[in-house]
Amino acid sequence: MPRKYVILLAVTLGVIALDQWTKYLVVRELTSQMQGQQTLGGRLGAMFSAPPERGFDGLHYRSRRSIEVSESFFRLRYAENPGAAWGLFRNLPPEQRGPLFHVVSLGAVVLIVFYFRKLSGSDPEEKWALWGLPLVLGGALGNYIDRLARGFVIDFLEAHWFDKAAWPSFNIADAAICVGVGLLLVDAFVRKEKPAPAPTKAA
Repeated sequence: MPRKYVILLAVTLGVIALDQWTKYLVVRELTSQMQGQQTLGGRLGAMFSAPPERGFDGLHYRSRRSIEVSESFFRLRYAENPGAAWGLFRNLPPEQRGPLFHVVSLGAVVLIVFYFRKLSGSDPEEKWALWGLPLVLGGALGNYIDRLARGFVIDFLEAHWFDKAAWPSFNIADAAICVGVGLLLVDAFVRKEKPAPAPTKAA
């Protein structure tokens, strides 16, 4: 298998595994969804089965606690996002939101794989895209698994400033997408198409 596809598989699957594992830990430790489940299979079933109806707090899973990593700046707190990044389109009706995200997610996967196939895998200038595309792909698939399983994405990373301002909650998949997009922006500058040399006039 060519090296570039080894990188694609390793990074993509690594991001998906880390993303789903951290979400599993968050549901287990910060919500009551897995309470009473004694086996790993039972806990996974509680996480990936159809969620209960929304409660008074607007959440499907009951939040039990949050973890203050830095009291003034950062905490782990369970959140649900039925929309896109930063909650975009979350107010769309489910019958419209679901098909939209299916089309967008699958379209993104097709475009990423198409672009990745065009990379030679040996050009040093391609290194930004070689690592950036798998990060975006892994992040997109990680969140897509959430949408398929329960119709919303689990977020839990919350950066804030003394509780006066807060960045929208995010997860490992979101972080991978942001880093991947950053690498692709670097790639766009590094690999700018150079203008073709002007034809020389015959003497």
